[in-house]
Amino acid sequence: MATTATTNKWLTNFINTNGCNILVPHVSKRQRQQHYHHQQSMYLIHRQHRPICKGCYLSMNGCKEGENNKRTREPVRTIETRTLPPVASAAMAMYSLKMAISELKESSPFCTSSGIVRVEVPIEEQVEAIDWLHSQNHLLLPRCYFSGREQKSCPGNLVSIAGVGSAVSFSQSHPFSYWDWISIRRFLSERCPLIRAYGGIRFNAKAKVSSEWMAFGSFYFMIPQVEFNELEGGSMLNITVAWDNDLCWSWEKAIVALQETLCKVSTSNVKFPKQAPPTLILSSHNIPSKEDWNLAVNRALQMIEQHDSSLTKVVLARSTRVVPTVNIDPLTWLACLKVEGGNAYQFFLQPPNAPAFIGNTPEQLFHRKRLHITSEALAGTRARGPSLALDRQIELDLLTSPKDDIEFTIVRESIRRKLEAVCEKVIIEPKKMIRKLPRIQHLFAQLTGRLRNEEDEFEILSSLHPSPAVCGFPTEVAQVLIAETEVFDRGMYAGPVGWFGGGESEFAVGIRSALVEQELGALIYAGTGIVEGSNPYLEWDELELKTSQFTKLLKLDLPLRQKVESK
Repeated sequence: MATTATTNKWLTNFINTNGCNILVPHVSKRQRQQHYHHQQSMYLIHRQHRPICKGCYLSMNGCKEGENNKRTREPVRTIETRTLPPVASAAMAMYSLKMAISELKESSPFCTSSGIVRVEVPIEEQVEAIDWLHSQNHLLLPRCYFSGREQKSCPGNLVSIAGVGSAVSFSQSHPFSYWDWISIRRFLSERCPLIRAYGGIRFNAKAKVSSEWMAFGSFYFMIPQVEFNELEGGSMLNITVAWDNDLCWSWEKAIVALQETLCKVSTSNVKFPKQAPPTLILSSHNIPSKEDWNLAVNRALQMIEQHDSSLTKVVLARSTRVVPTVNIDPLTWLACLKVEGGNAYQFFLQPPNAPAFIGNTPEQLFHRKRLHITSEALAGTRARGPSLALDRQIELDLLTSPKDDIEFTIVRESIRRKLEAVCEKVIIEPKKMIRKLPRIQHLFAQLTGRLRNEEDEFEILSSLHPSPAVCGFPTEVAQVLIAETEVFDRGMYAGPVGWFGGGESEFAVGIRSALVEQELGALIYAGTGIVEGSNPYLEWDELELKTSQFTKLLKLDLPLRQKVESK
């Protein structure tokens, strides 16, 4: 993975068609010393009616377009945050923002050829970001939601964000590369820490993309046009406008696009019930079936037990298609998961006119704040006990299980080695303990380190993903077995989901997740680690346990004649 990430860092040209603006980013001295391969990298300056401009062709081989090429590699020229006076409600905040945008449009204060500007209005009342986003259900714009894990309560802390529309979006079919990371970083600065790009990356960008995942590309990130921030003790409504003349997207066009979005955004915020409506499941279909699962696990165990095999762990997954009697509202589903979520990340990512990828994941991939970085090892799963005594008994069983210890140690030591490659020092504390969630519990360890350079963030992302917790060990061998065994597209399931910001970034692992499609129900994903000593029947039970946080929100007690057996 690290080798691929290093070699896929060179771009010969880009073409602009149908409003898709493809970026040629900065080449660092370190990267020039590598062996370069040709690679495309793009970002989209988004509005509802994308401009169809003349195709732009840039070259990195010293041709006359070189100067334009050089400019597009650098950070945008204006990066700014403006804060307006606090108001009492979200409706008043929207009014203030519309007035501010009108004034900006008239005065055109930014004379630079590229930039990104955020205007924010503090709101005295506390409104949940997910309630605000639910009020925008009528929009066919791209939407996102991200809620971090529980932290110490402090007034003004950012709890969760919701966004609609894209000031800038980044997507492509090729694997996420160094150049794509640079493309995003152009718009970010420590001076404006809340300008962030939210999104996710496919588990395996080389795997064939199925139709339900097509709109997400190999990766999908967006800096929202309109964003609602839920804070401890208050809220904030924000707008962001981005422009780049070199990419046929001027300040004037960006302002008009933002005004079009603002006209569609609802100013009313209604607290919707955090419970799923009464629903029956018309059908439920597992891929693989239980019989095929048993065959796949036994095959994996045979490979692990071979004397000449380096494989010690592989994570096999299952996709479950559930079709209920009524459409599933992904935000309602996510809100129900959030109520139960405990100390977990919640996310929602939906490109325009696409399915919604949602999840409630306990697993952190990494969190970086300047040079300080943390990551986590999470493996082994047990249900919570119905009583305190039984819960402690299950906890002891997990702590002393040889099979789970093997799986957990593989994950922890793999993460440690990858962090040590770019960090001055790595500390593991605790080395092994139980992490309890409302319905399940895991083995857990936290790893912290200090990066030698902030630019090593890309190396961290590309090396930590995929971790042994969602792929196996060694990674390359496990990936081959997964590709040969699984007959469905994981998409962004088990991939990195989170955000890049100026001086800070945070990514979770996209497990405990589902893809919700209008009129087609949902695809629920779950996986389990196979190591020496694994039992196919017990691993299937673990899949059922992980999937149940979604299915328990639906009524499963259909009359026998209506049930559709999993095949």
